[in-house]
Amino acid sequence: MASLGCNSEPQSDSVSPFNINPLDPQEFRRQGHLIIDFLADYYQNVANYPVLSKVEPGYLPKSLPISAPLNPEPIETILQDVKEHIIPGLTHWQSPNFLAYFPAANSTASFLGEMLSTGFNVIGFSWIASPAATELESLVMDWLGEILKLPKAFLFSGNGGGVLQGTTCEAILCTLVAARDQKLCQIGRENIDKLVVYGSDQTHSAFQKAAQIAGINPKNFRAIKTTKSSSFGLSPDSLESTIQLDIEKGLIPLFLCATVGTTSTTAIDPLGSLCDVAKDYGLWVHVDSAYAGNACICPEFRHFIDGVESADSFSFNAHKWLLTNLDCCCLWVKDPSALIKSLSTYPEFLRNKASDSNKVVDYKDWQISLSRKFRALKLWLVLRSYGMNNLRNFVRKHVKLAKSFEELVCLDKSYKHVCEDCANELNRELLDSINDSGVVYMSHAMVEGVFVIRCAIGATLTEEQHVLMAWKVVQEHADAILNKYW
Repeated sequence: MASLGCNSEPQSDSVSPFNINPLDPQEFRRQGHLIIDFLADYYQNVANYPVLSKVEPGYLPKSLPISAPLNPEPIETILQDVKEHIIPGLTHWQSPNFLAYFPAANSTASFLGEMLSTGFNVIGFSWIASPAATELESLVMDWLGEILKLPKAFLFSGNGGGVLQGTTCEAILCTLVAARDQKLCQIGRENIDKLVVYGSDQTHSAFQKAAQIAGINPKNFRAIKTTKSSSFGLSPDSLESTIQLDIEKGLIPLFLCATVGTTSTTAIDPLGSLCDVAKDYGLWVHVDSAYAGNACICPEFRHFIDGVESADSFSFNAHKWLLTNLDCCCLWVKDPSALIKSLSTYPEFLRNKASDSNKVVDYKDWQISLSRKFRALKLWLVLRSYGMNNLRNFVRKHVKLAKSFEELVCLDKSYKHVCEDCANELNRELLDSINDSGVVYMSHAMVEGVFVIRCAIGATLTEEQHVLMAWKVVQEHADAILNKYW
């Protein structure tokens, strides 16, 4: 390999020697202690920050230099800038008063696992690149699969297997690509424009994005309408009638994305009966349980994924409610070879005896990217540090708090004389008012044309007093708005 720049004169700003050690153990220890103390103080005071950031777009370039420094700056100066300029621009997902979107529950064990992973900084694309990274991931995925009582067909101890993806978007895309290629091998690649994919009008938008990336004709994306009468779950009859109409048009059914715990209302699709319909027409069934799947570690909630034994793949996000920081999406498949056939590349520079033996897992062939983090470490630390009894009780606590909030809402009659058309505008105004207060942060959804406010309880630090306070904030702001008009 030719050396770089050997015939060029050094520039004036490059004559100084590189005289720092970026991994000096003593400096690492000193600065690491500073960061840990900084974050410990942050967690101790996070409830005091306005949950929703108050900054205006473009605020940060006005506060920071317009170009990178030529010379080193001390970590103390950088942390001061974090405190003065970065923290005000954060929406505080770790606040006990963060009740929007979905939880991003974190923990000491997860944080330390992430530190270990970052410290080792291995790139475990294949088994040989770091055997421990691959084998721990396979082990932890079987642990979790057994905890969820997934069929053995999904586990390495059976004929399936699990992989840690970054997000649900990646899990859906990988399984959709595998299903697509399986089908095109049967019908010919020239027929890709005939493939149809199915979900409900409550299915996460990640599915639509995955379909676009996978080359599915946008006209062949089916978001089947759900209704309040079925609690917004996807009706098997509606699915079958939609499939039959597509077949009559000469189209080819490919993939169903069923959901356990939809974003807007945590609706539960009836997995068993949907799988029965799907299998009659040769569809791959993926179960997206990104949020609610975490609750299924509790025996009393496991029934929500009954029927998963007939699906082809299943995923949930440990980074939502299982005390594991982003990113950590758990995906299981019954037929790993389907993923591998679609996603595998094996250039010469990656060839090795272990991979050639076909006796090891090379996770690069189970995902979109080549490189991958050692995600299993943090999940392993969480499972070991807290144990399943504590993790189950963590989920149960939030379910209990959510039921308490529901009871408070049901007892309130403030809106009983408000017409539905007015309620939408009032709810928009109410949500803006609540969030502008900075005391709590909630988000919204549109459900059958109704603007609803979502209260998603699941942050690590959220306790009963925070839920009661959130309801008090809702009441105070609702009363103020209603008094303006009536």
